[in-house]
Amino acid sequence: MLRALFITFALGLAVTNNSAHAEVLKVAGPWEVTGIDPAQTGYVFSRLQVAETLVTADPEGKLIPALAERWSVSEDALTWRFTLRDKARFHDGTPVTAQTAAASLKRALSGVGVLSQAPVAEIVSEGRDVVIRLEKPFSALPAYLVHFSTIILAPSSFDASGKVRQIVGSGPYKVTSLTPPAKLELKDSGTWWGGKPGIAEVSYLAVGQGETRALMAESGETDLVFSMLPVSVDRLKENPGLDVKIATIPRTRILKVNAASVFFDDIEERQALSYAIDRVGITKVILRNPELAATQIFPPALKGWYASDLPPLSRDVARAKELLAEAGWTPGSDGVLEQDGKRFSVTLLTYSSWPELPPIATALQAQLREVGIEIKVSVGNSSEIPARHGDGTLEIGLVSRLYSIVPDPVGTLLQDYGPGGSDWGAMGWDNQEIQGLVAKLAVTTNPAERAPLQRRAVEILQQELPSIPVTWSELAIVSSKRITGVQVDPLEVNYGLAAIRWAK
Repeated sequence: MLRALFITFALGLAVTNNSAHAEVLKVAGPWEVTGIDPAQTGYVFSRLQVAETLVTADPEGKLIPALAERWSVSEDALTWRFTLRDKARFHDGTPVTAQTAAASLKRALSGVGVLSQAPVAEIVSEGRDVVIRLEKPFSALPAYLVHFSTIILAPSSFDASGKVRQIVGSGPYKVTSLTPPAKLELKDSGTWWGGKPGIAEVSYLAVGQGETRALMAESGETDLVFSMLPVSVDRLKENPGLDVKIATIPRTRILKVNAASVFFDDIEERQALSYAIDRVGITKVILRNPELAATQIFPPALKGWYASDLPPLSRDVARAKELLAEAGWTPGSDGVLEQDGKRFSVTLLTYSSWPELPPIATALQAQLREVGIEIKVSVGNSSEIPARHGDGTLEIGLVSRLYSIVPDPVGTLLQDYGPGGSDWGAMGWDNQEIQGLVAKLAVTTNPAERAPLQRRAVEILQQELPSIPVTWSELAIVSSKRITGVQVDPLEVNYGLAAIRWAK
């Protein structure tokens, strides 16, 4: 009854809104705009085509021009040149020059984004070229410049101290209103080098609950909805007024464990945790697709990184109990394991911006209890994961990790499994071999030479489990049949809003 009332109300609201603002493309997704610094939420502005990077990627992962129309590297592989487009303009009407682009990249280099992990010696401008000089060869540099933290902003975006005060980008849409954390309104910038977008105005609303987004799609309150729960997708597919598109994406739901804690400092403990997980059961019931059970950290979508002959991660409750006993854990009076008077009781932190994470966390709670591990589930904001990584208080987290954060997964490996780990990667785990492998991969372009290095890196992650894979992912997008031209970007780089048109 309540659901029917909601839909009736939303339909009325939608009709009112449509009559008054029929030209506005209404978009809903789970991602809040909690700040405007590119390193924090630059992905919102790049996906919605407000700001651009020098390089971008097509849905197959091939690097293609964005603000830079071409690029080249010197024979010694130490100097890269990115030649900017002549007609590129910022939303304030000023030209996108090599000087302003270099200044944006220097800011990214000094921050916490992926560019800071590249061996960059200096960034300068020479004519129309942004010139990046390296301390040592780094073949993945153009892929790093796809990352949202390297979006190019106009000088008017910054205050006198260099802090971002507004987003003035160069994409087809410019920001007309921002109401953090939920609402963002855009319109045709009138300055884009790629021409006019098909729909002049866009309204983006951050809606955390997946079922609420589904109801908004059904009611017509939104035209385009991202990241749908599988249970909602089944229902929405039957709606004649909606189109549902699904793509497998290089994103893995993982357990991020604190390998420095008494609970997970032994390999046997992490392996036991993995053996206790019923991945197939989770993917059947919650994700409605058993093919998404993660048998290793990288999904088959990442060509060259998925090892089909690697022994898969699987469930074996008896083996999990054996490994925990070997690590010194014994059952207490209530069945929860103990060691030196300490109960194996940990808090699992997750968040709802990916709506499937809380139900997966609840399933894991029940499964791990079978081997004597007590899990207390806490659903908070995604920002709590990096915050508690930073202060060392995170025990275990269930996160959704995108492994094409730059189109070359080496970028994510450098970030996640380098010394000290990362906000979304390893915590309390240090492995010199994998660091050496990733360093070699970063300077190796020959596929035949890369293959054994990639294979060995995957083997180490499969054996030591600094991050424990649970499921792979799909991205479901629901659109009204009022619009055409909607595409799914498996890399989640660019949602292609400018290509969408009203259906005739």
